[in-house]
Amino acid sequence: MKKILFLTLAAFSTACFLGYRHKAPEPQILSPECYINCYNADIRDQFREEANTMAFANLHPKPLPFQLEDAIGKPVEFKAADGSIAKGYEIRAKNKSDKWVYVIQEWWGLNDYIKRESDNLYTELGDVNVLALDLYDGKVAATPDSAMKLVQAAKTDRLENIIKGALSYSGSKAKIYTIGWCFGGMWSLQTALLAGKQAAGCVMYYGRPENNLEKLKGLNCDVIGFFGNKDRSPSPEIVNKFEQDMASLGKKLTANKYEAGHGFANPSNPSFNKEATEDAHAKAIAFLKAH
Repeated sequence: MKKILFLTLAAFSTACFLGYRHKAPEPQILSPECYINCYNADIRDQFREEANTMAFANLHPKPLPFQLEDAIGKPVEFKAADGSIAKGYEIRAKNKSDKWVYVIQEWWGLNDYIKRESDNLYTELGDVNVLALDLYDGKVAATPDSAMKLVQAAKTDRLENIIKGALSYSGSKAKIYTIGWCFGGMWSLQTALLAGKQAAGCVMYYGRPENNLEKLKGLNCDVIGFFGNKDRSPSPEIVNKFEQDMASLGKKLTANKYEAGHGFANPSNPSFNKEATEDAHAKAIAFLKAH
């Protein structure tokens, strides 16, 4: 009996040891081929799944501390589509205007970097209203692991309710322009889709493109995108597929590609590329002014 008990314990210990030695591998960013050919979930769910991996988090080192001084804009609250309170950072045009630029945050949240971008856009574009949407309801991440948690908590229904609330807040006559980076690049395009006939122009920096052709059929504005050839999320293959999809639907997409990695326009990112950032910014401003 003792021998049987000893053998049982030995087998159990061995199994535990082997289980420890052979843990499930850390989830990785899906291959471009799989995203294109074998993964048919909603693109926003795809992003949420990918953003829960260390491979994706490693593309976003901890941002450098930055505090905005002499801010032009002010905090604002408006009613989301579900009746709850939504928040943002707003700069109203000096003269009444129906032109609205929605600024969509990176995965860090509506931090002072995004508020500075909003101030700069307002200064360069002139008589427009700028509204930076707070998609995390007041929460801001300062580390990759905290950003991962906020992305997972930011459910699609809530994000859509905030955006639809912003559209109501801007008014039925508003012309909506969108701009965003990474998480915000994806949601810049999603916001343009939600804006319907009010959409007037979309700017997306290295955001995951929409891959549902039926949804893209409803896009009512031109798009300009800025992507890195060294990026893995989205990869060049995914960007190329986006170009093909837009062309097949007769939609206008201007895709600018740089020899740069993910987050090349973020001064806190090791992939920051000053030349590419300046070129992209000049083209984004020219696009918005032209539209």
